Amino acid sequence: MNHPFLVGEKVYLRALTEADLTGNYFQWFNDQEVCRYNSHGAYPNSLARMQSYFARTQQDASLLALAIVDKATDVHVGNIALQEINWLSRSAEYAIVLGEKDYWGKGLGMEASTLILEHAFCRLNLFRVYCGTSADNLPMQKLAKHMGMQQEGVRRSAIYKNGFYRDIYEYGILREDYLERRTKSGSNAMHSENILEPAFNSE
Repeated sequence: MNHPFLVGEKVYLRALTEADLTGNYFQWFNDQEVCRYNSHGAYPNSLARMQSYFARTQQDASLLALAIVDKATDVHVGNIALQEINWLSRSAEYAIVLGEKDYWGKGLGMEASTLILEHAFCRLNLFRVYCGTSADNLPMQKLAKHMGMQQEGVRRSAIYKNGFYRDIYEYGILREDYLERRTKSGSNAMHSENILEPAFNSE
């Protein structure tokens, strides 16, 4: 493992590095299959854009972005983030992208999500974590529910993707709900299941 920050059975999370920018990470956001449900893919990715985002991860206290790394191969397979962190309201938006398609369907996104939620509620002392996803993104909706998130609302025709306007489903989980689920399930409140894993969401 290379500088692990949060460690699970299948994956570990670490800080992003400049070396990541010119690896496979760069091409994820040019791959239309990876970008099927997220906000990327409308314009070609650029190194300048990647460098700008990386600089933000180093300086912005409202953003915690981590690389998801497969423990068995030490391959950087995706990113996961708590973004738009509001330290007054103790809330953050959750986002995830799995860019390495050979690693889809192996439960890595679920385990990475378990690690980031535990960190959010038990180390950062956040009170609420939320996310939004398009109505046709069934894998992300399934993941959100497995994380214990409740659907909180709908933004009608809020995203244009692949030739159609789609509703955005809003999900959220409170710290008390997370801790209750964790207590009932032991130390791990969520179990990695074989969920089809495209790029659920992204930073």
